[in-house]
Amino acid sequence: MGNAFKTALLLTVMTLLLMAIGRASGGQNGMMLALAIAVVMNFVSYFYSDKIALAMYRAQPATREELPRAYAAVERLTQKIGIPMPKIYVIPTESPNAFATGRNPRHASVAVTHGILSLLNDEELEGVLAHELGHVNNRDILISSVAATLAGAITMLASMGRWAMIFGGFGGRDRNDRGGGLTALFMLIVAPIAASLIQLAVSRSREYQADATGAHFTGNPYALASALQKLDTYARRIPMQASPSTAHLFIIQPFLGVSAGTFANLFSTHPPIAKRIERLTGRPAEFMQ
Repeated sequence: MGNAFKTALLLTVMTLLLMAIGRASGGQNGMMLALAIAVVMNFVSYFYSDKIALAMYRAQPATREELPRAYAAVERLTQKIGIPMPKIYVIPTESPNAFATGRNPRHASVAVTHGILSLLNDEELEGVLAHELGHVNNRDILISSVAATLAGAITMLASMGRWAMIFGGFGGRDRNDRGGGLTALFMLIVAPIAASLIQLAVSRSREYQADATGAHFTGNPYALASALQKLDTYARRIPMQASPSTAHLFIIQPFLGVSAGTFANLFSTHPPIAKRIERLTGRPAEFMQ
C-alpha cells in the first residue's frame, strides 16, 4: 500500500512538473502537449519499460544449463519469499553488475552480467540476487521505471522549450513582454533538476530498503556486504557504459569515477557503498575484512 501511494504521488508530482514546463514554454497549448506526453510516457513506462531496459543492454534470455548457479539461488529465494520465478537474463559485459525490472512480481525479470558471475562466490551471488528480488517483492521497480521515464520526458520537453525560446517559437510575444519569458527560462532550467532529484531520492531510498530485504531473505548480510565491496572495486576497473535514465536500476552505480564530494553525491543514483555496507553489517566498511 505504501509503494502504491508512492507511485501515485510520484506520477502526480512529475506530471505536474511536466505540465508546468509546457505552460512556461508554450502557454495553454504547451501545457496540453505536455499532458499528452505524460499520458503516453506513463503508458509506455508501465507496460514496456522492462523490455526497453533489457534491450538497451543487449540482455539475452538465459537457460538453467547456461546459468545453473543463478537459477538455483533464484529458485531457493522465490520459494522462501513466495513470489513467482522471474525470467533470467544475461548481459554480455565483463563489468560486474545486475538489475531487476518489470511492473510487478508476475512480470519480473532479473539480469546479471557475465562479469558478476565470474567475480562472486555462491553466497555473494545469492546476496545480490536476493537484493534484486527484494526490489521485485517491494514492488519498487515500477516506481523507478516511472521515475526514469517521466524524468526523461521532463528533460526532453525542457530542451525543446529552450530551443523554441531561442528561435522565438511557441512562447508568444505578449507573455515575454510581461516578463513571462524570464519565468519560462527559470522553469526550463529548474524543472529537469527537480525531476532528477526526485528520481534520485526514490532510487537511493529503495537501494537501502532492497539491501535490508535481501539480507533478511538470505539471513546473511555479510555476504551481500562482501559482494557490494567486490562489485564497487571491480566496476571501477571495468566501467559499464549505461544510460543516465536507467543507471538507477543497477545494484551499484554503473559509472566510473564518481566523486565522493557532497555535490557529486547529490546527483548520484545510489548511496555510497561504504554507507550501504555499514547499514548491513553495523560496522564501518574498512573493518569488514
